[in-house]
Amino acid sequence: MTDSTQIDTAWTAFDRAAKGASSARIAALFGKEPGRLETMTLAAAGLTLDLSKQSWTLKAFDACLDLARAAGVETARAALFAGEPINASENRAVLHSALRAAEGASFNAVGEPVSATVEAGRVAMRALAEGVRSGRIRGSSGQAIKAILHIGIGGSDLGPRLVWEALKPMRSRINLRFVSNVDGYDIATALEELEPATTLVVIVSKTFTTQETLANAEVARAWLRAALGPVADSHLVAVSAAPKVAEAFGVPRERVFGFWDWVGGRYSVWSAVGLSCAIGLGPECFEAFLAGAAAMDSHFQDAALERNAPVLLALAQIFNRNGLGRPMRAVVPYAQRLRLLPAFLQQLEMESNGKRVDAQGRPLRRATAPAVFGDVGTNGQHAFFQLLHQGTDVIPVEFIAVAKGEGPAGMQDKLLANVLAQAEALMVGRPEAEVRAELEAKGLEEAQIATLAPQRAFPGDRPSSLILLDKLTPETFGALLALYEHKTFVEGVIWGINSFDQWGVELGKSLALRILSELEGGEALPHDPSTAALIERLKQ
Repeated sequence: MTDSTQIDTAWTAFDRAAKGASSARIAALFGKEPGRLETMTLAAAGLTLDLSKQSWTLKAFDACLDLARAAGVETARAALFAGEPINASENRAVLHSALRAAEGASFNAVGEPVSATVEAGRVAMRALAEGVRSGRIRGSSGQAIKAILHIGIGGSDLGPRLVWEALKPMRSRINLRFVSNVDGYDIATALEELEPATTLVVIVSKTFTTQETLANAEVARAWLRAALGPVADSHLVAVSAAPKVAEAFGVPRERVFGFWDWVGGRYSVWSAVGLSCAIGLGPECFEAFLAGAAAMDSHFQDAALERNAPVLLALAQIFNRNGLGRPMRAVVPYAQRLRLLPAFLQQLEMESNGKRVDAQGRPLRRATAPAVFGDVGTNGQHAFFQLLHQGTDVIPVEFIAVAKGEGPAGMQDKLLANVLAQAEALMVGRPEAEVRAELEAKGLEEAQIATLAPQRAFPGDRPSSLILLDKLTPETFGALLALYEHKTFVEGVIWGINSFDQWGVELGKSLALRILSELEGGEALPHDPSTAALIERLKQ
């Protein structure tokens, strides 16, 4: 239990430091604060973070660290790794770190040993992946498996989909396709040109009751049965915390892979939820991905707060959100393989920390998770970067770059030049006086200059962070995702919220079931006038 007086005092000091920093220009701070670059740059688990272009002064940076200590980040971190029930609303431990720990680890979930079970699950995953890839495990007609259809939604889809996009080889031995949307077009296009006899359908659902996932699974099962007859269900694989329900659906018992209630969906890619990727990438690649995340776990667990990558990345967001009132953040990976990262972070951060009450159910006095958006660079430069550079809101940007890329010679240098230039341009800007001088040199009339100069000026002083990977490997990619997981946790601790439940997704899902029964001819139920009218229109 943290001391509320101590926290209030730390927040007061934080507010005071933020007010002082708000009048300082970032570019000028490098001259005023000689140790700035060294203090705000660090390396961890194969990643380098540069937070020196953030808006904080060194004094504000220290105030952020004091806030983290007062909020009990160190105590909460210990409770996380100890398997205490930090997901208090569901009385569950939060142990995604146990899923990627090295063999021989000894994690406990609320006092119960779990590492041996995790390792057994990993062995079973490897056996299926190796069997499919070697041709030892074949389809019901004796043909080799050539395709995996992965069906899930939310954390059961976004994580594996991102991993596949980030790490897949240019010429894959396995055609891995994903289906998440209940829009029938999604499943129809995913099945296009696949052969039932050479396809495995991997259904991922923690409860095996998720409406969208089951709807798509039923279509895929019918597709298999129509082509293969009674043996079709041997092409089904399930990943679920409800194995009996999966078996009742038709999945053979030996093809049901478990995961546990101490693994949240958006933190589950490290478990059998990533089975499709283990098959498609190969178990060695998938296990290297786990090892990279484990390296970041070790760093997060052991490093002092002032040199702790997840902590400092979280504090940069806390400072922008709560110190300077900035409600949005852009994430821009300058790597085509990471194009799905912004979407992944939308779920990870906004579902985890999009809360309006604290862990005790009391209204929060401070704002929580900012909206996250983004796209791959350099595409984003030709879309929303106009807003970033000259819009009325100051939107912090997180750049992710890879030092050593792939493809034709010279392309990576062009890409890296762009990311460095954008970060510099956001910070230094372009003064109107400089623009005026340039237009005068071109001989423009004063009336033209007065109109054009403000439009061509850049205010600058817009903050950014840079996360640099030496190379995009399974290890560095695993470390990157674990970095963001721990960042999200630290923010939740400081805001006093539970980052591991998601009650906000439940209401719409339950109402959808009611409306579905009406659309299918059931009894009319009470609704607001707009909803009732729309239901009637659709029924007609």
